[in-house]
Amino acid sequence: MAGALTSAAVAFVLAFVLIPPLIGYLTRREMGKDIRAEGPQSHEVKRGTPTMGGVAIVGSVLVTTLLLNSQGRSIYVPLATVVANGLVGLWDDLGTLVRRSGGGLSVRAKFAWLFLIALGLALVLHYGLRLESVYLPFMGKVPMGIWYIPIAVVTIVGTANAVNLTDGLDTLAGGTSALAFAAYGVIAYLQEQSFLASFSFTVVGAVLGFLWYNAHPAQLFMGDTGALALGAALAVVAMMTGHWLLLPLIGIVFVAETLSVILQVAYFKLTGGKRLFLMSPLHHHCELLGWSEPQVTTRFWVVGMVAAMAGIALALA
Repeated sequence: MAGALTSAAVAFVLAFVLIPPLIGYLTRREMGKDIRAEGPQSHEVKRGTPTMGGVAIVGSVLVTTLLLNSQGRSIYVPLATVVANGLVGLWDDLGTLVRRSGGGLSVRAKFAWLFLIALGLALVLHYGLRLESVYLPFMGKVPMGIWYIPIAVVTIVGTANAVNLTDGLDTLAGGTSALAFAAYGVIAYLQEQSFLASFSFTVVGAVLGFLWYNAHPAQLFMGDTGALALGAALAVVAMMTGHWLLLPLIGIVFVAETLSVILQVAYFKLTGGKRLFLMSPLHHHCELLGWSEPQVTTRFWVVGMVAAMAGIALALA
């Protein structure tokens, strides 16, 4: 655990140091966030805030892992996940910020890339690392066989998109991601998977360095570069611990945000235009109920923390 916490501290320092020049560069290039017209009016003040802070998160995790945690081939699976999905997010962010009229990647193109990366990762997890089971609380390990592959693909793509949907308020996606990675870091440590515990806490440290500048009112957003990388990596870490069935609990905020979007769209179509929520994702609904942005993020953090503790407890059952 000492090594894991050291990695977290190094990743924090790297992100903390890298982000100010990144903010300066993005500001000079006028690569700031555009605000959806249909979003809450209170978010207009965020227009122009530099994005792509995920570059610092991905970079800090990459450098720290290569320097301090590169023992064994298994570590390269979550590391490759961060880099590959971060590059897809970067491609989309650059398309949105540089070619504003054309936007970033289309939904189909983004999903296709995420699917291909997830499929490659699922094959490596199953055939390379020989993973094929799930831990059930109070029951132990249950083999899944070949079904492990499609489950892994859905889990990786779904979690990447869920974290991306959550990234709508200052510190929301970053804070809840850090809590989830910390939970899985503890689970990996208890399994004596020291390399995976170190990786998880490395991500926590990098995200905390980012959160220093993402605190409300944010100086920097993570963008798809960070959100897709964090979501996919969280899913891969969960798969590698075998406790991926606990991911919907440990990542309960991501699940709630995603379900709110799905339910909103379905209800809108079924009722011919009526809305179930004032606005989706769920954090916008809470804002329109009268909660301030810090109230929404703090309360979601609390929910995420309780869920993370419950997930660790069930992993020990």
